[in-house]
Amino acid sequence: MAEAERIIGTPDGDDETAEPAEQPKGRRRILALFTVAVVAYLLDLISKIIVVEKLEHHAPIEIIGDLLRFEAVRNPGAAFGMGEAFTIIFTFIAASVIVVIIRLARKLYSLPWAIALGLLLGGALGNLTDRIFRSPGVFEGAVVDFIAPAHFAVFNLADSAIVCGGILIVLLSFKGLDPDGTVHKD
Repeated sequence: MAEAERIIGTPDGDDETAEPAEQPKGRRRILALFTVAVVAYLLDLISKIIVVEKLEHHAPIEIIGDLLRFEAVRNPGAAFGMGEAFTIIFTFIAASVIVVIIRLARKLYSLPWAIALGLLLGGALGNLTDRIFRSPGVFEGAVVDFIAPAHFAVFNLADSAIVCGGILIVLLSFKGLDPDGTVHKD
């Protein structure tokens, strides 16, 4: 365990007992989390602004023949367009995820977890922004999706960030790495 902590550079114990020299590492992990979140959020926001301005109400753009195209779609539901009648519930779920990640950030001492949670946070913020500010109204807005692979659902960069963050969390859990930087064996 000491070897794993040396490799990933995490303190031994929680943030209340960490030595002063180790405190900046926790702050760097929090900075990494919020940097990843801001980058994911801005990429999603900018891409949606471009899609709404240039692609909505226009023919789809083929990127790789029939395999991939950009097509503006408004999605009031969850993944794959399911749950259109529950838009407000998805809004509150996204807001809850954001609150949980921000609260967890205080105990974060793992860079891989910071990246994973940053992706989740940025993606959740991206789709929550659509839910709040897009029509038909506050907390009921439709998410702008535009990446349309053949034989698959249309999605956006926020969805991609959420899925990548989720996959990374599953991998970290299988490896036994906790957000506080400790490694456990089950």
